[in-house]
Amino acid sequence: NEKADIYIINTCTVTNIADRKSRQMLHKAKKLNKDAIVVAVGCYVQAAGEELNEDEAIDIIIGNNNKSDIVSILDAYYETEDNNMFIEDLSGKAQYDEMKMTTVGEHTRAFVKIQDGCNQFCTYCIIPYARGRIRSRSLEDLAEEISKLAECGYKEIVLTGIHLSSYGKDISSDIKNDEEKITLIDAIKEVAKIDGIKRIRLGSLEPTLFYDFFTEKISTLTKICPHFHLSLQSGCDETL
Repeated sequence: NEKADIYIINTCTVTNIADRKSRQMLHKAKKLNKDAIVVAVGCYVQAAGEELNEDEAIDIIIGNNNKSDIVSILDAYYETEDNNMFIEDLSGKAQYDEMKMTTVGEHTRAFVKIQDGCNQFCTYCIIPYARGRIRSRSLEDLAEEISKLAECGYKEIVLTGIHLSSYGKDISSDIKNDEEKITLIDAIKEVAKIDGIKRIRLGSLEPTLFYDFFTEKISTLTKICPHFHLSLQSGCDETL
């Protein structure tokens, strides 16, 4: 509600209501200061970039794999105002967009995203088109961020992702030996090794992840909290 020089709106597109609210917020920003730079980022941008590019209320549009470049994009825009559209094609293989943080809103718990995208392509869902194919964060980058969070006093880590159970599939796609492939278990182990971290939780998971190998491995990790949030879209075969 305050007047600013730059407004960055992180948009959503899960439903048509989310699309409408995103547009309303973008237009509201421009009304607050007609001379401000309004930046649209996120899922609605990724799904409807060309449409938003025609909207005069929006100055810069940035897709889901270019958020870490916002500062440099703004610097370039102030100089030339030539290039205002930054949307990467995420329908094929893409790199994880690395973004780090050292503080979060809570005092002892930090949510850390380690995976993006989804390859499921469920009939009713736009997520694979808006978030792209699966992309996993490297174990080295994950360990670096969580080590810094631990130094800042955070003791509980919640690992999150768009399709968390698929973590590692993209970076292990060329490995033929199943035992050598990187999985969600490896990410949990990496976090568990860090001094200062006392508890590890996981974001939403699919019931199909809980096969014998996974449950046997995860039961040996003492820092894992014994609670899992399982996503169930429907119990009806006809609906599915």
